[in-house]
Amino acid sequence: MENLFAVTQQNRKNLYQILEATPREQLLQIPHGYRNNIWWNVAHVVVTQQLLVYGLSKMPIRIPGELVTKFRKGTAPDGTCAEEEIKMIKDLLLSTTDEIRKDYENAVFQDFTEYITSAKVKLHSVEDAIAFNLFHEGLHMGTVVSLQKAIGAQG
Repeated sequence: MENLFAVTQQNRKNLYQILEATPREQLLQIPHGYRNNIWWNVAHVVVTQQLLVYGLSKMPIRIPGELVTKFRKGTAPDGTCAEEEIKMIKDLLLSTTDEIRKDYENAVFQDFTEYITSAKVKLHSVEDAIAFNLFHEGLHMGTVVSLQKAIGAQG
């Protein structure tokens, strides 16, 4: 599990750097042929990790509910992101993975609701959710890189 946490944390650092280096206008830009933007993808990974790990473990999520409403599966960018929201997501990118690692090490995940993801992967345990989340984040990192190329962003 330690390596899963380490790889997730590195991916989050990479996403953090993208948020740091990308002007807000480019974060919000949706290129032709795409349905979302860099900003939505980055915020979505924060939300999805919480829903997969805490939500399926029947525990309270550790992020504001309005972020879940705005960035969960099935949502679309609304064309906005306040500076405060960007700062919040930057902070959560790094802190939420640390929190999950600590909670896992402290064995707080005792119950889990099995779930079949949209990728047709059945999650049986919190360990499955943590592993699948890394796969999910990799997909969105790939989308972010593709979006950067499509809009000509440097990062």
